[in-house]
Amino acid sequence: MEVSVSRAVPRSRKVLALVAGAAALAAPLALAAPARAVDGTEGPDTAPYTVTPLRFTVEAGGRSCAVDADLYRPAGADAAHPAPAVLATNGFGGSKSDGSTAAIGKAFAERGYVGLVYSGLGFGKSGCLISLDAPEADGRAAARLVDFLAGSRAADDGTRVDFVTRDGAGDPRVGMIGGSYGGAVQLAAASVDPRIDALVPLITWNDLAYSLAPNAADRATPGVFKWQWANGFYLIGEGQPLLSPSLDPSRINSLGCLHFVTDACDTVRLLNSGRYPAAETEKMLTYARSVSPVSYLDRITAPTLIVQGQSDSLFNLNEARATYDRLRERGVDTRMIWQSWGHSGGQKPGELDLGDPEGSYVGQSVLAWFDRHLRKNAAADTGPAFAWYREGRSGYGTADRVPALSQELYLSGDGKLVDNRTKVARGSRRYSNWLVPTSHSESSLAGMIGLPDPRPYDTPGTYLGWTSAPLAAPVDLVGAPRATLRVVSPATERVQDSGDAADKLVLFAKLYDVAPDGTKTLVNRLVAPVRVPDVTRSFTVELPAIVHRYETGHRLEFVVAASDTAYSGNRGVKPVTVVSAPESTGTLSLPLVGGGRVG
Repeated sequence: MEVSVSRAVPRSRKVLALVAGAAALAAPLALAAPARAVDGTEGPDTAPYTVTPLRFTVEAGGRSCAVDADLYRPAGADAAHPAPAVLATNGFGGSKSDGSTAAIGKAFAERGYVGLVYSGLGFGKSGCLISLDAPEADGRAAARLVDFLAGSRAADDGTRVDFVTRDGAGDPRVGMIGGSYGGAVQLAAASVDPRIDALVPLITWNDLAYSLAPNAADRATPGVFKWQWANGFYLIGEGQPLLSPSLDPSRINSLGCLHFVTDACDTVRLLNSGRYPAAETEKMLTYARSVSPVSYLDRITAPTLIVQGQSDSLFNLNEARATYDRLRERGVDTRMIWQSWGHSGGQKPGELDLGDPEGSYVGQSVLAWFDRHLRKNAAADTGPAFAWYREGRSGYGTADRVPALSQELYLSGDGKLVDNRTKVARGSRRYSNWLVPTSHSESSLAGMIGLPDPRPYDTPGTYLGWTSAPLAAPVDLVGAPRATLRVVSPATERVQDSGDAADKLVLFAKLYDVAPDGTKTLVNRLVAPVRVPDVTRSFTVELPAIVHRYETGHRLEFVVAASDTAYSGNRGVKPVTVVSAPESTGTLSLPLVGGGRVG
């Protein structure tokens, strides 16, 4: 694997929010916009454009839906001089009218693209229920807007366009960009409409079952409910009738929900119940995956530039990696960038800036992606297969593939993390959960709305930690660590086959950076929730991917904790013992780059 560094020149800019998550909870996607004119007059340093509000009535998800949109037409675009188009919609809880979403249309119109920005189904003034970006609802609605860009259908007021570049009759040259909810809809749309030519999904999901109730050990076993994130977005969705009191009837569900499709409400209610009987849980998992890219990636052929945030406990980097791997396996032209910020915050200077692409590595990459696939500029450099933001250092690291696991460490019975099996001390260690959470990783919504959040902590007696020796040289970790564990929990053994997954053991794995003064940092506040499939067998845990440099003198600490404040936990008290011996002990594998080693 070749590793290099791409540099970007920072510039002063005024920042606009592009898209991310939910209305005021959205993580910012920095957009700098020069002065502009929308009335056809010339403004400094920008091309003028016009904006036309439009309404479309479309059939999607078995309902007739009104879609509220704005058409951005760059000056000079006409039938004789057509331009490619960029289609975009809002993050969860937003609309076409919020500053973050409108910025997309403005930014691309200024750069000569036709922009069509719309409120997603169930948001703003668009009709129908919130369907969680289901391909047959949200995807089909987007496809009807592609028909409009092709000139083959009119808006409700009769408006038609003949100034979008076409690849053939009824086939416009169109790409999509957007974040979070506005990211997954791109994949849903491309799965039902092969006319879409390029995608740039940002900070979005691969599998909602993993997003909302992750199990880092076995995705076939129900995971651990991420109750803060899930209920926060659920309340935003159900609150839409209060936030937009003039809703049309298509946005009201009379079957137990206010504003979501029924299956979505049933899923949240089951997760909140704390009981996961097999039949109901299988139905929930099936539904969550049916509205997720994991279920339809095999139908996508559009070139895809995936951008995911390192600081994101809602949709972590593993989700992007899963989408990236599957598309590349199928031969789809795919690139992936791990930027700094995500739903949990983490905005850094020089990050994605579509208003000043020359000063932003990710901005350059996005514009080059559309330049290649929409403007058909064969000379446009679409970049490496993989790139990642590097905290505190110049530029992005780049490589021809995602780093593989390259060093294995061992969990010693004396609490040490050692680099050779022969160094493992025999011993057993024990922890137990309480009936209330005793570990804290994050307050999930705090990073998005700028609220303070206590430092991560673990209460003695309710966790186990294994710590490396101080590092002799810096170590760079890029990717998802993996642990193999074997635990002893007689209290769990007695109930784990009850038929209710809630009786299985829950634990949380995580990786700290311990400074020489003892200060501990939980990298990006990320944890790996596990509902152990069977405590009589060993199991493998895939931790959330991170990008982090462990400096000289620092130590790695691998922790297994009994609970976490951001998640549901164990039902009942379930003490856990971990036994270590040279011939049989747990392991921790790390994806390291740059030649550094632990120990």
